[in-house]
Amino acid sequence: MSELKRLAAGLFVVGFPGTGVDDEVKRLIDDGVAGVILFKRNVGTASETAALVHALKASAGRPLLASVDQEGGRVARLRGAPFTALPPMRDLGRTRDAALLERVGRLLAFETRAVGFDWDFAPVLDVDTNPLNPVIGDRSLHHEAGEAARLGVALATGLEAGGVASCAKHFPGHGDTAKDSHHDLPTLPHGLERLSRVELVPFGAYAKAKLASVMTAHVVFDAVDPGVPATMSAKAMEGLLRRELGFGGVIVSDDLEMKAIADRYAIEAAAVQSLSAGVDCFLVCHRAAVQRAAIEAVVKAVESGRVPEARLREAHGRVAALVQRFVRGPEDRVGELGSAAHRALAAGLEVGTFVGKDPTEAALPA
Repeated sequence: MSELKRLAAGLFVVGFPGTGVDDEVKRLIDDGVAGVILFKRNVGTASETAALVHALKASAGRPLLASVDQEGGRVARLRGAPFTALPPMRDLGRTRDAALLERVGRLLAFETRAVGFDWDFAPVLDVDTNPLNPVIGDRSLHHEAGEAARLGVALATGLEAGGVASCAKHFPGHGDTAKDSHHDLPTLPHGLERLSRVELVPFGAYAKAKLASVMTAHVVFDAVDPGVPATMSAKAMEGLLRRELGFGGVIVSDDLEMKAIADRYAIEAAAVQSLSAGVDCFLVCHRAAVQRAAIEAVVKAVESGRVPEARLREAHGRVAALVQRFVRGPEDRVGELGSAAHRALAAGLEVGTFVGKDPTEAALPA
């Protein structure tokens, strides 16, 4: 395998069908993909999920990122005992209790780490400004930008204190859209003054806190780059996120197979343009043929000079640093679920019991 292909593959996190390590995902792992993402279709009991993550990491023979969407509320891939059923983030946000949200982050880290995950795509930092939003809504922590920022950074800090990479999503902001980017391409018409005052505030706080990663939104921001989804926009990625907000971590795309992108662009072309725009890592969550084609498209773009090799190496370096910091090898800590430390983390997190200091806080793991 060429070095360029190895570097290109190292920018991708891939999904796959089923509850085992099939030949397609094994081939992609052998090619050097950075990691895998698991969905409801992949997970079973805590023990079954831990066994699958263990098998994926063991098959790699190198550090492999295992990632998952475990936000709480309606977006939680790990469900049922012994996992904690968290309320929607909107309910937690109403408490305005940053210490509570930091404990929630630690709990999410404890539970995801126990079954082998290294990267949790949480928290949602979209501001809850549109009651008709079909995809964000109660996933958002607050309708006030400052509170969404303060509480989101607290949750992310708790996650990373627990040894799991956080991911702020969906930059530059999906909270006021009227369409779901899983199914269509939303457009946000707000001017830069409004974006700076509302949508960008939580991401600026996250960047200032030097946390791990930011996920892009497949949303067009007319005031930033008319007609271009933020994922594919250098003005959004390099201009707003890197230069204006000062974010230095990994920029990861939302799934390139979502219809906001896939119905309008060849996914291979979208990956190349997004890499040029400043995205470091790509989620391609469903089809192995598409995943392989996107990797090859990046290789060809670098070989042709369309994408400078320095840009590829810069992106690969950021992803490699995330892997080095957060990935743990094949291990089975599922027995820690239900332990005294786990019960201490979960205590007091039911809606209506948020007032006051958690008396079990001293029992939190370091």
